[in-house]
Order: sequence, then structure tokens, then C-alpha cells
Amino acid sequence: MGYLAVWKVLEEIIAEFRKRRLTVPVDVMNDLKYAKTMIRILKADPTRGETIQKIEEYLGNVEAYLISEGQKIFGVEYVEKWLKQIDEASRKILNEDEKETKFVPAVPREEKWIRIKPSKELPVEKLKTIAKELGLSYDMQKDDYLLIYGRDEKIKEFVKKIAAKHGLKAK
Repeated sequence: MGYLAVWKVLEEIIAEFRKRRLTVPVDVMNDLKYAKTMIRILKADPTRGETIQKIEEYLGNVEAYLISEGQKIFGVEYVEKWLKQIDEASRKILNEDEKETKFVPAVPREEKWIRIKPSKELPVEKLKTIAKELGLSYDMQKDDYLLIYGRDEKIKEFVKKIAAKHGLKAK
């Protein structure tokens, strides 16, 4: 399934809600963020079966909310177009060339990066320690996210370590 493609369609639908000044609940937005994180974890370690279940759960929650609210606000015909886009996206598998790319001013072009919101389970000091152990660089951003960057293999290793700390061990 093209999880990233589905994620992008759901993100576009949320943008449509916002254009019309409609609010999307925090839990729905969090599920969208968590889905993106889990998609990255899946890319780093495709052997994790439980990661796929979590991605589908998060994307399903977001889709269910958007479709049910969308029918009330935009009408059935409009929502049918969304469902068609989601269906097409679910069959799509993105090539490596189509990876998402974003420019982050603090990160050299040849390096990869990930942003993490520290939590009680993963405090900022613990994240910094793991990053240092792997030879990664980091910056605390104004929005309280930790930007961690370095070589692609090291970023993947970092994600695996974080996933292992949250009990998402490979089978």
C-alpha cells in the first residue's frame, strides 16, 4: 500500500478544511503526524509488522473523521472525489526518486534529517545522548522539536534505536 501517497492525500484534504476555516481536532492532527513518523520507521526497518498496523490505524482514524465531516459540510459528491483519490493513492508505490524533500537551513544538502518532539518517555537529553553516540548533529528548534541530522545510515540507526525504546522490536 502507498502509505505516503495516502498520507499526502489526507494532508491535502485537511488543507481544504483549513481553507474553509474549519478546525480539525488535535487528535486527528496527531494521528496524521504519528502516521508520518511510523511511515519513516517502516522505511528504516520494513520487517516490523506492528508498524504497518499502526500506520493503517492512524491513517484510518484520519480518513474516517475527514470523510464523515466532509459529507456533512461538502456533500456526498465532493467526498466521493476524495475517496477515489485515497483509493488511487493506496495502490501507488512511490519510487525512491519521489521521496519527500524539504529544505532545512541548518542542515547541509548531503545530509538527512528528522525532527522529534521530546516527551516524557523520550526526554530531550536522552535523544541528544543517542544522537551523540551515533555521531549525529542536533539543534533544538523554536517550536520545541529536536532537529537531528547526519548521514542517512546513521539517521536510520537512530530511528531504529528510538523504535526499540518504545517497544517496537523487530520479529
